Order: sequence, then C-alpha cells, then structure tokens
Amino acid sequence: MQKQERYNALRREIQSVLQGEADPCVWMATLACLIREKLQYFWVGFYRVVGNELAIGPYQGTLGCLRISFDRGVCGACATRRETVIVPDVHRFPGHIACDARSKSEIAAPVFDRRGRLRAVLDIDSAELNAFDDCDRQNLEIIVDWMRDLEWPDTI
Repeated sequence: MQKQERYNALRREIQSVLQGEADPCVWMATLACLIREKLQYFWVGFYRVVGNELAIGPYQGTLGCLRISFDRGVCGACATRRETVIVPDVHRFPGHIACDARSKSEIAAPVFDRRGRLRAVLDIDSAELNAFDDCDRQNLEIIVDWMRDLEWPDTI
C-alpha cells in the first residue's frame, strides 16, 4: 500500500473513532496509538505547551523527553516557528535531543486551537533516514487541524 493510501485509511479511521469527541487528551492518546499502529513509526506522541516549554503528553513508544524548551530540538523548532518541521537526518539537526538512539529522522507538526494559540506539538520519529516527506506533512497537518475546535482547557 502506498503512503497516501495508508494516510487515507488512517484519516477515515480517525474520523470514525473520534467523531463527536471534544477532549484533547482523548484525541492525543488515540492519535498517538493509531498513527503508530497504521504507519509503523517507532515513536509517536504529543508535547503539550505548558508555560514556556513543552511537556510530554500522550505517546506511544519508548520513554520520551519529559520537558523540552522552545529553543531545543525539533519540537522546540516547530513550536517556535509555528510550522511543521521535517528533519531527514536528526544527527545533522543543530540542537537535536536524542531521547532514543534509534531515531534517525523526525517530523513535528504544531497543534493550534480555534484562536490560533499553540497547544501542542505532534512528534513522530523514525528509525529510517529520510522517512518523512511532503505527503506526511500535508496529511499530518490535516489531522492536527481537526483538533482546532476541541475543548482545550487553560492547562492540559
């Protein structure tokens, strides 16, 4: 199955499973599970915006970094730039945080609420170099955009 076909199936399943759900924690936990299972990446999870840093949220995979400042790593770059960041080789990314030595490439997509406030970062790591491309970016941005109208509390 081609990558876009896998994303199409993933998006249909997400819509089916999460239809009518408004809790961001439920969404993050479910998305981490479905993305990891359907796309077979070894680490998928969310970092929540808490104050001036990112704190680990629901994830699937090995132990993640517990807190990340906005000036560090791929997730910090995503949060600071407020845009999806694709890193073909994490070992060439300045300031990369090595939470798991198997990580070779990474994608991070920002999650905004309906008022445009950054609420979280979706982070996905692959054990393969160059695992992520524009197909991933486009599809993940569609998926996280579905989280815009959730009932985001002041802190999560």
